[in-house]
Amino acid sequence: MTLIKSISGIRGTIGGKVGDNLTPVDAVKFASAYGTFLKQNNSSILKDRKLKVVIGRDARISGPMIHNLVQNTLVGLGIDVIDLGLSTTPTVEIAVPLENADGGIILTASHNPKQWNALKLLNKKGEFLNGEDGATILNIAEEEAFDFSEVDHLGEVIENSSYMDIHIDEVLALPLVDVESVKEKQFKVVVDGVNSSGGIVIPNLLEQMGVEVVKLYCEPNGYFPHNPEPLKEHLGDICKLVVEEKADFGIVVDPDVDRLAFISNDGEMFGEEYTLVAVADYVLSKTKGNTVSNMSSSRALRDITEKHGGQYQASAVGEVNVVTLMKETNAIIGGEGNGGIIYPESHYGRDSLVGIALFLTHLAQQNISVADLRASLPHYFMSKNKIELTPQINVDLLLKSMTEKYKNEDISTIDGVKIDFPTEWVHLRKSNTEPIIRIYTEALSQNEADVLAERFVSEIKEIAGI
Repeated sequence: MTLIKSISGIRGTIGGKVGDNLTPVDAVKFASAYGTFLKQNNSSILKDRKLKVVIGRDARISGPMIHNLVQNTLVGLGIDVIDLGLSTTPTVEIAVPLENADGGIILTASHNPKQWNALKLLNKKGEFLNGEDGATILNIAEEEAFDFSEVDHLGEVIENSSYMDIHIDEVLALPLVDVESVKEKQFKVVVDGVNSSGGIVIPNLLEQMGVEVVKLYCEPNGYFPHNPEPLKEHLGDICKLVVEEKADFGIVVDPDVDRLAFISNDGEMFGEEYTLVAVADYVLSKTKGNTVSNMSSSRALRDITEKHGGQYQASAVGEVNVVTLMKETNAIIGGEGNGGIIYPESHYGRDSLVGIALFLTHLAQQNISVADLRASLPHYFMSKNKIELTPQINVDLLLKSMTEKYKNEDISTIDGVKIDFPTEWVHLRKSNTEPIIRIYTEALSQNEADVLAERFVSEIKEIAGI
């Protein structure tokens, strides 16, 4: 079964049976539920005007089909649509409040392979819906309690393809982004856009900052040349090209441009966990404050935050959970260890454009290589593993068993099970975006992280009987 309904949206594989995959029927049903939810929550507004929703998509092969289905479903509900066309997740997020819209939908399965697509749902602030609102939408979809508009009250589609440029302008206007210092350095950067919308917007941003760009997989045709999750095992081509081109570093984004990874000038991974750490080090050096990341993220952010006199907190995994805790603690920067940077000075959403501009400024002002910058940060090593779920695996019972086994350790069950040992930790949880159990570990050496991961993978398989 590859239709997943969670706080990260409605995502599934294209084709197959209705209810088991993201078929056209499922796309219409969930778009109908979202539109109905908006109408129910804005009934007083409907007396004076139609509701308005911003829609954008990544370059997936299924994108135009899902886009047309979702867009015209909203039109059928009497909702106007601001159609950004090919776009990015953070671009849609900033467009929602700028358009004074009542919500937004990004059509993307983020880091998932090409057979996947999804509906990511936003509120009127351009932020992801909370769990309560998401549950309400799922109930509406289950009941199919839709009330479509009569012919004289259908919505309209307004196309606006300017928002990626507007997004770049917003980023370059941030007080901590110093375009002139970056231009002086005349950086040369390789960009892997995984043949999606990042292949357009990232080179444009860099060129406006005076950076020489070497493009790799920047044709937005939806044919991903490698697994689109920006992990080391998928990025051999750009690692090689950075060295061949004698570039200052490389940039990799996922298909919807909310995850960001860097390649150092020596062709080695900077480490997706350290994207947020490096940018936070710069922001905290200029603005004192607190930080937040999720429980599966590196301890390095905690160390950097405390170095600058701030306080660090960890949330459950999921952008909406990170954002909620950031607001509660007045965090000035936060995000997730998967390369997602959330900078409230811009907006409450993971944004690779913001991350790149701040990273470039930091690099220019430090006047060191990317490899040296990485060496200056706290040293931790992670191992990220997963186990495919089968119908026979009772995840809740499995996690309960692990909790009982390690009850005498420093343990948290806010999101799955996280066990903190003195110099290392392990986090076990069911994914919001894939039918898998994730096993993340961190230690003071790669070997220790790998050994810890192997141990827990074995223990899980033993309990699950696989």
